[in-house]
Amino acid sequence: MKKNLVIVIAFLMLLISCKPKLNEADSNAGDLDVSKFISIGGSSAAGYSNDALSFDGQENSFNAIIAVQLEKVGASGYSQPFMSSGSVGINFDGLSSLLLGYKTDCKGITALSPVRKASQGDVNALTNNIFSSPFRNMGVPNLKSTELSLTGYGNPANGAGNYNPFFARMCSDQTSGSVLGDVSTQQATVFTLFLGIDEVLAYAKKGASTGNLTPVNGAAGIGFDGSYDQLLVSLTQNGAKGALATIPDVTELPYFTTIPYDGLNLDAESAESMNQIYNPIGLFFNVGVNPFVILDPDAGSFGVRKMEPGERILLSVPLDSVKCNKMGSVFPFRNEFILTATEISEIQSFTSQYNSIITTKAAEKGLAIADAKSFYSKLKTGIVYNGVAMDARFVSGGAFSLDGITLNPRGNALFANLFIEAMNKKYNAKIPYADATKYNGVIFP
Repeated sequence: MKKNLVIVIAFLMLLISCKPKLNEADSNAGDLDVSKFISIGGSSAAGYSNDALSFDGQENSFNAIIAVQLEKVGASGYSQPFMSSGSVGINFDGLSSLLLGYKTDCKGITALSPVRKASQGDVNALTNNIFSSPFRNMGVPNLKSTELSLTGYGNPANGAGNYNPFFARMCSDQTSGSVLGDVSTQQATVFTLFLGIDEVLAYAKKGASTGNLTPVNGAAGIGFDGSYDQLLVSLTQNGAKGALATIPDVTELPYFTTIPYDGLNLDAESAESMNQIYNPIGLFFNVGVNPFVILDPDAGSFGVRKMEPGERILLSVPLDSVKCNKMGSVFPFRNEFILTATEISEIQSFTSQYNSIITTKAAEKGLAIADAKSFYSKLKTGIVYNGVAMDARFVSGGAFSLDGITLNPRGNALFANLFIEAMNKKYNAKIPYADATKYNGVIFP
């Protein structure tokens, strides 16, 4: 009897632990016309990963994975503006993509760390236009909603900072072309849209120290509402269906959460020195763990204070300067390297308002919603997929790429399934889910 009970319990546990899979023999497109799948968005939609655009990232983007799954229900012809398969990748700063390697810090300690693949990025990739026909993947790194209809968005003649070099290499016409124009001419039948995250990141990655968040309301090219609506009107005017993704709370990404606010570890001598410097202005330090020190113009007459729980230090901070040159202690962090509680609240408020627009537009136009905000929040606490645990820890969590912002191939497969689940539910479809375990996580040397 006990033996039978053990067998039953084991069988039940097996059923609970296994995620249900759709039998591909029973798969179908439901109410969707999948003959022309187009994806639109910013960096993640384009396949940006490991802080650069590269062939590997494009091939394993969440949209590329969705396209593969859609092929199983009749889709075809998905095309991307691929980088060369041998390219080291390129980012906006002209740097190559990251890989995990060994790096020696200012204290002579060698450890695993993200390092660049090459001394410079594949700059030639951004000098040639490769357009022959419109690409189905219309993801453009750093694309903001207000830039969708911008004429000459890919025109190098406009000068640095006034055009997008990643769009320049893929657009139909550098002088008169726009993202909206190249999307509209294709007349999509089904689409995915993950837009808005890049404009939030552009602000947050600078420590909210320069620039502004896109106004919530305003006409196309000015506000998020008008710009987003203009794109949806164009996409759906011929009856196309699709899935819209909400925007995650970017302050929960590893880029903002990896370095703790109280990572200032002081020995007796250092604590004494800090107290000599800061006691006169009311700041006190102990031997052991302490909050870092930051510049804050609102922090009294001296404009210096300790960080508070929940505030963020960005991965862009020069860690050697922290370890060996007293940055964050004797020399307070500048605003470009941190997010204060006030700045975090501002970013979260705008994100919430953008998401309200996205969900409202989806309801108005009968479109599916992929809840990216909830997806990324679940990664923060951790998820298990087919026995593989993943979370939002930098490198070790297994879901994010080495830039701490974009997902790696395995994370992208999970994100692709979020869109597929939304479309299956909304459009009575049975699109097979991607098996995330077949995609790489972080690759160790």
